[in-house]
Amino acid sequence: MIPFSILDLCPITEGGSPAQSFHNTLDLAQHGECWGFKRFWLAEHHGMPGIASAATSILISHVASGTSTIRVGAGGIMLPNHSPLVIAEQFGTLEALYPGRIDLGLGRAPGSDQATSRALRRNLATDANQFPEDVMELMDFMSPEPSQLIRAVPGTGAKVPVWILGSSLFGAQVAAMLGLPYAFASHFAPAEMMPAIALYRSKFRPSEQLDKPHVMLGYNVFAADTDAEAVLLASSMQQAFVNLRSGRPRQLPPPVDGYMNRIGPAERALIEQVLPCSAIGSPSTVAKAINDFIARTSADELMITSQIYDHQARLHSYEITADIGNSAVIEHQSSATSC
Repeated sequence: MIPFSILDLCPITEGGSPAQSFHNTLDLAQHGECWGFKRFWLAEHHGMPGIASAATSILISHVASGTSTIRVGAGGIMLPNHSPLVIAEQFGTLEALYPGRIDLGLGRAPGSDQATSRALRRNLATDANQFPEDVMELMDFMSPEPSQLIRAVPGTGAKVPVWILGSSLFGAQVAAMLGLPYAFASHFAPAEMMPAIALYRSKFRPSEQLDKPHVMLGYNVFAADTDAEAVLLASSMQQAFVNLRSGRPRQLPPPVDGYMNRIGPAERALIEQVLPCSAIGSPSTVAKAINDFIARTSADELMITSQIYDHQARLHSYEITADIGNSAVIEHQSSATSC
């Protein structure tokens, strides 16, 4: 089975707080490390009532300081929001603190609405088009011998793997051109997944970082002891997605029984946009869905996200997923009380 990793949006649940979200994030990372997940990534979002990972680099340090072996990184940093020098310094610092464990995923989306983007001092007219140049400038800052006069301190010579994130063909082209691993956001935007994978693999140019294509795909998992319980758990994410796409983002709501039967065709269509890259059900149901997805895409790695309201239910979902992905490791560790 291919490696499984964790994407955590650090959800703020209805009635909860960022402090509680940060506690849950670290707890999930510690369990994920014990269960054999390869990476734990956090995503940059701004102005979202239900997402607490806006200061992504700080939160990466929080997670890395409370774990010891799992790779920790950004999935991703929205590079147009930042100076490449600042990101080189931040991730050079992280790599110095937690050597050999830091990943840097880069995206070109704002991770926010236009008003928030302006508050971040983004130049909306040029930033997106400048993304490939910004990536190369950032990588140059972290190279052993930068071509620029300015030095990133820390940062110069930092051995931080760089990933390109995307939900369209643009990111696939950039990743292939630069010879970088590619993470596709199929967990919320699966429409162009297969064309993007094909483009990336066909156009890939080997680089110092990577000699052959590596595709990681986002995948929603809502696993529980029964199919019915998993369907109930998934309704929190479904409500949140409808709220977001309808322009009214909120904190992650509690699950609602029979949610899909309560909504209209427009809302149902929104949810069905993401369901192709989701597994909802008991362990056997989820295992079949995951295996079918891997067979269909030939993914090299899966980035699992589980937007579940109850923290203990969320942990259980990831534990079931880990058991599917790495049963030998789970069998060895199942008696460990720390898990």
